[in-house]
Amino acid sequence: MRYLRMIGAAAALATAVTDAAHAQTAPPAATPLVIGQTFTLESKALGETRRINVYLPPAYTDSATVRLPVLYMPDGGIGEDFLHVAGLVQVLTGNGTMRPFILVGIENTQRRRDLTGPTTVAEDRKIAPKVGGSAAYRQFIREELMPQVKQRYRTTAETAIVGESLAGLFVFETLLLEPQLFNTYLAFDPSLWWNNGQLAAQASTLLQKSRPAATVYLATSIHGDTAATRRLMALARPQATRLGSWHYEPMPEETHATIYHPAALRAFRAVFKPKASSSH
Repeated sequence: MRYLRMIGAAAALATAVTDAAHAQTAPPAATPLVIGQTFTLESKALGETRRINVYLPPAYTDSATVRLPVLYMPDGGIGEDFLHVAGLVQVLTGNGTMRPFILVGIENTQRRRDLTGPTTVAEDRKIAPKVGGSAAYRQFIREELMPQVKQRYRTTAETAIVGESLAGLFVFETLLLEPQLFNTYLAFDPSLWWNNGQLAAQASTLLQKSRPAATVYLATSIHGDTAATRRLMALARPQATRLGSWHYEPMPEETHATIYHPAALRAFRAVFKPKASSSH
């Protein structure tokens, strides 16, 4: 019996020593990896709460006074396009091929409702329980989100918007219907087929209206509506003095699923490149 008690005591001691060793070698607890900020906004225009994700480049966080332009993006959720676009802003500002921007990502709730305009096409209306809400979404950006961003962050008056697919459609619709809202419009594979292509068909008339000059960058993949995009460019280029600088990048090596990141890389370098410093 004494022998058994000795074995039990030895086993207990060995277990205690092992546990102590594991406690000493266990890795420290992981901490959250923070890449930006997030806040929520109660929207009267949309009748719901929206989550907003923000990336602040080092040019902003390293200074207490610097003001930066703002790049807005639909599809801006963490599980959507925010992370890879924030990464581009980080890399390109870091290597000096893009001016620093505050990136504001708008997380989706009902994407197909918010990013589409009205349609008379029955097949279009089948893509979601509700479509055609782009006017309310634009009101949300104009009257609720933009003032909140100006209040929270040190911004300049310069604004831009970037989007792909239905978000690209929303970008282009905003350019035509409310061109004063942003200075720069970036649309990749915009869904110009929506409502039987009526938005692109109306472009000639809408572009004749008085509007501020803007910077516009369009890109299409092998699945994009290159014919409609080329017609739009043909309308805009002869009016460059009045309409501003329009760029078109056909990217037939990309598909609709792959175009966003490479197109954003080219677009940011092209239209947000650092301004040449004056020589002395």
